[in-house]
Amino acid sequence: MKKLAILAAVASLMIVASCATNTATNFINTQTSGNWEARLTGGAGPASQLNFITSFIVVDSGPLSFTSSPYPVSFFNAGACFGTGENVVNASGSANLTTNSGTGQVTGSMNLTVQSTTNSSVLTLTAQPPNGGVSGTSNGTVGTTGTLSNGVAWGTWSLTGATGCTGSGSFTMCQGQSTCTIP
Repeated sequence: MKKLAILAAVASLMIVASCATNTATNFINTQTSGNWEARLTGGAGPASQLNFITSFIVVDSGPLSFTSSPYPVSFFNAGACFGTGENVVNASGSANLTTNSGTGQVTGSMNLTVQSTTNSSVLTLTAQPPNGGVSGTSNGTVGTTGTLSNGVAWGTWSLTGATGCTGSGSFTMCQGQSTCTIP
């Protein structure tokens, strides 16, 4: 009887352990694309005038693939901090999006770095919980890739580098529109 009880306990542990290695298939991939307009608040002088438009693609998580080349970021007022003209900035970033399969609600995080090719200015945007994030809705269904709509990213920014081009503050980045509401 004792041997049977031990054998049953070992079998139960093996079943539980094998369940932990199974991958859930009840998920929705979400991709984002199109123009995003960023509004930065805070900073002083040239550092307070760095609103921009960018366009990128990302699916669920990974690096941002900028589609607005040769202008990955188009500043409204780049001026002294980033210069003007073609190829004056390099941009890189990543996102991590999660889609609720029941509601289509997308949440996540994003980081974006813009570096001047003409001076030492570096602009960093961080959209990470608890003080920031990414939100929107996906039209995907379980096992498919949906498209993000009504996307909003918000968080903090910092600028380092060229003289007069330092500061920090908060930002809101809206997908496909100039204004949006942080959830």
